[in-house]
Amino acid sequence: MKIISYNVNGIRAAVRKGFLDWIQQANPDVICLQEIKANPDQLNLEEFTEAGYPYQYWYPAQKKGYSGVAILSKIEPNHIEYGTGIDYMDFEGRNIRADFDHCSVMSLYLPSGTNINRLEFKLQFMADFQNYINDLKQVVPNLIICGDYNICHEAIDIHDPVRLKNTSGFLPVEREWIDNFMKSGFIDSFRHFNTEPDQYSWWSYRANARANNKGWRIDYNLVAEPLQEKLKRAVILPEAHHSDHCPILVELER
Repeated sequence: MKIISYNVNGIRAAVRKGFLDWIQQANPDVICLQEIKANPDQLNLEEFTEAGYPYQYWYPAQKKGYSGVAILSKIEPNHIEYGTGIDYMDFEGRNIRADFDHCSVMSLYLPSGTNINRLEFKLQFMADFQNYINDLKQVVPNLIICGDYNICHEAIDIHDPVRLKNTSGFLPVEREWIDNFMKSGFIDSFRHFNTEPDQYSWWSYRANARANNKGWRIDYNLVAEPLQEKLKRAVILPEAHHSDHCPILVELER
Protein backbone atom coordinates (compact mmCIF):
# COMPACT_ATOMS: atom_id res chain seq x y z
CA MET A 1 0.00 0.00 0.00
CA LYS A 2 1.35 3.37 -1.05
CA ILE A 3 0.32 6.27 1.21
CA ILE A 4 1.03 9.97 0.70
CA SER A 5 0.52 12.78 3.19
CA TYR A 6 0.32 16.35 1.91
CA ASN A 7 -0.47 19.68 3.55
CA VAL A 8 -1.88 21.38 0.47
CA ASN A 9 -2.40 24.81 2.09
CA GLY A 10 -5.77 25.12 0.35
CA ILE A 11 -7.02 22.31 -1.86
CA ARG A 12 -8.65 24.69 -4.34
CA ALA A 13 -5.37 26.55 -4.86
CA ALA A 14 -3.51 23.24 -5.19
CA VAL A 15 -5.95 22.06 -7.88
CA ARG A 16 -5.33 25.27 -9.82
CA LYS A 17 -1.60 24.49 -9.63
CA GLY A 18 -1.98 21.02 -11.17
CA PHE A 19 -2.60 18.85 -8.12
CA LEU A 20 -4.98 16.50 -9.93
CA ASP A 21 -2.51 15.74 -12.72
CA TRP A 22 0.21 15.21 -10.17
CA ILE A 23 -1.80 12.80 -8.03
CA GLN A 24 -2.46 10.61 -11.06
CA GLN A 25 1.29 10.43 -11.72
CA ALA A 26 2.19 9.78 -8.08
CA ASN A 27 -0.62 7.20 -7.91
CA PRO A 28 -0.88 6.52 -4.17
CA ASP A 29 -3.50 4.11 -2.91
CA VAL A 30 -4.39 6.58 -0.16
CA ILE A 31 -3.64 10.28 0.17
CA CYS A 32 -4.03 12.16 3.43
CA LEU A 33 -4.57 15.90 3.05
CA GLN A 34 -4.20 18.64 5.62
CA GLU A 35 -5.19 22.30 5.60
CA ILE A 36 -7.77 21.79 2.88
CA LYS A 37 -9.41 25.16 3.71
CA ALA A 38 -12.64 24.22 1.90
CA ASN A 39 -15.97 22.51 2.35
CA PRO A 40 -16.93 19.69 -0.06
CA ASP A 41 -19.63 21.86 -1.62
CA GLN A 42 -16.91 24.26 -2.72
CA LEU A 43 -15.14 21.53 -4.72
CA ASN A 44 -15.81 19.63 -7.92
CA LEU A 45 -15.72 16.19 -6.34
CA GLU A 46 -16.10 14.48 -9.70
CA GLU A 47 -12.62 15.73 -10.65
CA PHE A 48 -11.14 13.72 -7.78
CA THR A 49 -13.15 10.66 -8.81
CA GLU A 50 -11.90 11.00 -12.39
CA ALA A 51 -8.34 11.26 -11.03
CA GLY A 52 -8.82 7.77 -9.56
CA TYR A 53 -10.13 8.45 -6.06
CA PRO A 54 -13.80 7.45 -5.80
CA TYR A 55 -13.65 7.20 -2.01
CA GLN A 56 -13.42 10.71 -0.62
CA TYR A 57 -13.81 11.76 2.99
CA TRP A 58 -13.65 15.47 3.78
CA TYR A 59 -13.58 16.88 7.30
CA PRO A 60 -13.48 20.69 7.16
CA ALA A 61 -13.23 23.05 10.11
CA GLN A 62 -16.37 24.82 11.28
CA LYS A 63 -14.63 28.11 10.42
CA LYS A 64 -14.74 28.50 6.64
CA GLY A 65 -11.45 28.69 4.76
CA TYR A 66 -9.47 27.35 7.71
CA SER A 67 -7.71 24.11 8.60
CA GLY A 68 -9.51 20.87 7.68
CA VAL A 69 -8.34 17.39 6.71
CA ALA A 70 -9.33 14.75 4.19
CA ILE A 71 -8.57 11.22 3.02
CA LEU A 72 -8.86 10.17 -0.62
CA SER A 73 -8.60 6.48 -1.44
CA LYS A 74 -8.65 4.05 -4.33
CA ILE A 75 -9.69 1.35 -1.84
CA GLU A 76 -12.97 1.45 0.03
CA PRO A 77 -12.31 1.65 3.78
CA ASN A 78 -14.14 -0.56 6.23
CA HIS A 79 -14.82 2.44 8.47
CA ILE A 80 -14.25 6.21 8.60
CA GLU A 81 -13.83 8.02 11.89
CA TYR A 82 -14.40 11.77 11.70
CA GLY A 83 -12.58 13.58 14.48
CA THR A 84 -11.52 12.40 17.91
CA GLY A 85 -14.60 13.14 19.97
CA ILE A 86 -12.67 15.97 21.64
CA ASP A 87 -14.73 19.04 20.82
CA TYR A 88 -12.07 21.72 20.54
CA MET A 89 -10.02 19.54 18.20
CA ASP A 90 -12.98 18.59 16.07
CA PHE A 91 -14.25 22.17 15.68
CA GLU A 92 -11.04 22.82 13.72
CA GLY A 93 -11.24 19.68 11.55
CA ARG A 94 -7.86 18.26 12.51
CA ASN A 95 -8.26 14.48 12.46
CA ILE A 96 -9.84 11.83 10.26
CA ARG A 97 -9.14 8.08 10.12
CA ALA A 98 -9.80 5.37 7.53
CA ASP A 99 -9.72 1.73 8.66
CA PHE A 100 -8.64 -0.86 6.08
CA ASP A 101 -8.17 -4.62 6.39
CA HIS A 102 -4.50 -4.53 7.38
CA CYS A 103 -3.97 -1.01 8.73
CA SER A 104 -5.70 2.22 9.72
CA VAL A 105 -4.58 5.50 8.19
CA MET A 106 -5.06 8.80 9.98
CA SER A 107 -4.71 12.31 8.56
CA LEU A 108 -3.62 14.72 11.30
CA TYR A 109 -3.15 18.48 11.27
CA LEU A 110 -1.56 19.47 14.55
CA PRO A 111 -1.82 23.20 15.37
CA SER A 112 1.02 25.65 15.00
CA GLY A 113 2.03 27.81 17.96
CA THR A 114 2.28 31.13 16.18
CA ASN A 115 1.57 33.20 19.31
CA ILE A 116 1.34 32.60 23.04
CA ASN A 117 -2.37 31.75 22.96
CA ARG A 118 -1.97 29.30 20.10
CA LEU A 119 1.12 27.80 21.69
CA GLU A 120 -0.90 27.04 24.83
CA PHE A 121 -3.62 25.59 22.59
CA LYS A 122 -1.02 23.48 20.78
CA LEU A 123 0.48 22.13 24.00
CA GLN A 124 -2.98 21.19 25.30
CA PHE A 125 -3.77 19.54 21.95
CA MET A 126 -0.52 17.56 22.08
CA ALA A 127 -1.23 16.25 25.57
CA ASP A 128 -4.83 15.32 24.80
CA PHE A 129 -3.88 13.76 21.46
CA GLN A 130 -1.28 11.55 23.15
CA ASN A 131 -3.93 10.29 25.57
CA TYR A 132 -6.38 9.74 22.71
CA ILE A 133 -3.82 7.68 20.77
CA ASN A 134 -2.81 5.69 23.84
CA ASP A 135 -6.41 4.53 24.13
CA LEU A 136 -6.93 4.09 20.38
CA LYS A 137 -3.88 1.81 20.03
CA GLN A 138 -5.58 -0.73 22.27
CA VAL A 139 -8.27 -1.31 19.61
CA VAL A 140 -6.46 -0.09 16.46
CA PRO A 141 -2.88 -1.40 16.78
CA ASN A 142 -1.86 -1.11 13.11
CA LEU A 143 -2.10 2.67 12.99
CA ILE A 144 -0.34 5.00 10.55
CA ILE A 145 -0.57 8.66 11.60
CA CYS A 146 0.16 10.83 8.59
CA GLY A 147 0.25 14.57 8.67
CA ASP A 148 1.61 17.96 9.54
CA TYR A 149 2.81 17.83 13.14
CA ASN A 150 4.22 21.38 13.05
CA ILE A 151 7.28 20.15 14.98
CA CYS A 152 10.85 19.37 13.94
CA HIS A 153 12.07 16.39 15.93
CA GLU A 154 15.86 16.71 15.80
CA ALA A 155 18.44 19.32 14.80
CA ILE A 156 18.89 17.46 11.50
CA ASP A 157 15.25 18.28 10.69
CA ILE A 158 15.67 22.07 10.55
CA HIS A 159 18.01 24.25 8.52
CA ASP A 160 19.22 26.46 11.41
CA PRO A 161 18.77 24.65 14.72
CA VAL A 162 20.79 27.17 16.73
CA ARG A 163 19.03 30.34 15.65
CA LEU A 164 15.58 28.75 15.66
CA LYS A 165 15.80 26.97 19.02
CA ASN A 166 13.32 29.40 20.62
CA THR A 167 10.85 29.35 17.72
CA SER A 168 7.61 27.40 17.92
CA GLY A 169 8.00 24.22 15.93
CA PHE A 170 11.44 23.63 17.43
CA LEU A 171 10.91 24.46 21.09
CA PRO A 172 12.35 21.97 23.61
CA VAL A 173 8.87 21.19 24.96
CA GLU A 174 7.58 20.40 21.44
CA ARG A 175 10.60 18.30 20.55
CA GLU A 176 10.30 16.38 23.81
CA TRP A 177 6.64 15.68 23.09
CA ILE A 178 7.20 14.28 19.59
CA ASP A 179 10.18 12.27 20.82
CA ASN A 180 8.04 10.70 23.54
CA PHE A 181 5.18 10.22 21.10
CA MET A 182 7.42 8.23 18.77
CA LYS A 183 8.83 6.25 21.69
CA SER A 184 5.27 5.36 22.72
CA GLY A 185 5.18 2.93 19.78
CA PHE A 186 5.70 4.68 16.44
CA ILE A 187 8.40 4.63 13.78
CA ASP A 188 9.44 7.79 11.94
CA SER A 189 9.21 6.04 8.58
CA PHE A 190 11.38 8.56 6.72
CA ARG A 191 14.25 8.36 9.23
CA HIS A 192 13.90 4.57 9.25
CA PHE A 193 15.31 4.64 5.71
CA ASN A 194 17.12 7.98 5.44
CA THR A 195 19.55 9.61 7.86
CA GLU A 196 20.83 12.31 5.51
CA PRO A 197 20.59 16.02 6.44
CA ASP A 198 18.92 18.80 4.42
CA GLN A 199 15.70 16.82 3.90
CA TYR A 200 12.70 19.06 4.52
CA SER A 201 8.94 19.14 3.92
CA TRP A 202 8.10 22.84 4.51
CA TRP A 203 9.68 26.11 3.48
CA SER A 204 8.62 29.66 4.27
CA TYR A 205 7.39 31.72 1.34
CA ARG A 206 9.81 34.42 2.50
CA ALA A 207 13.41 35.09 1.46
CA ASN A 208 13.45 32.49 -1.33
CA ALA A 209 13.61 29.80 1.34
CA ARG A 210 12.62 26.88 -0.87
CA ALA A 211 15.11 27.67 -3.63
CA ASN A 212 17.82 27.88 -0.96
CA ASN A 213 16.49 24.80 0.85
CA LYS A 214 16.11 26.66 4.14
CA GLY A 215 13.44 24.29 5.34
CA TRP A 216 11.85 22.38 8.17
CA ARG A 217 10.80 18.71 8.31
CA ILE A 218 7.47 18.97 10.11
CA ASP A 219 5.43 16.40 8.15
CA TYR A 220 5.60 12.75 9.19
CA ASN A 221 4.20 9.35 8.35
CA LEU A 222 4.47 7.68 11.76
CA VAL A 223 3.93 3.94 11.54
CA ALA A 224 2.94 1.79 14.52
CA GLU A 225 5.69 -0.62 15.53
CA PRO A 226 3.66 -3.78 14.73
CA LEU A 227 3.89 -2.74 11.05
CA GLN A 228 7.68 -2.36 11.01
CA GLU A 229 8.35 -5.55 9.04
CA LYS A 230 5.95 -4.36 6.32
CA LEU A 231 7.80 -1.07 5.69
CA LYS A 232 9.21 -0.97 2.14
CA ARG A 233 10.27 2.64 1.62
CA ALA A 234 9.63 6.21 2.72
CA VAL A 235 10.59 9.35 0.82
CA ILE A 236 9.99 13.09 0.67
CA LEU A 237 8.74 14.41 -2.69
CA PRO A 238 10.09 17.98 -2.97
CA GLU A 239 9.50 18.21 -6.73
CA ALA A 240 5.77 18.77 -6.07
CA HIS A 241 5.06 22.50 -5.90
CA HIS A 242 1.37 22.95 -5.06
CA SER A 243 1.95 24.31 -1.55
CA ASP A 244 4.56 25.64 0.86
CA HIS A 245 4.77 22.01 2.00
CA CYS A 246 5.70 19.05 -0.17
CA PRO A 247 4.21 15.55 -0.04
CA ILE A 248 5.75 12.67 1.90
CA LEU A 249 5.31 9.01 0.97
CA VAL A 250 5.43 5.71 2.82
CA GLU A 251 4.97 2.32 1.21
CA LEU A 252 4.10 -0.89 3.04
CA GLU A 253 3.64 -4.48 1.95
CA ARG A 254 0.03 -5.57 2.26
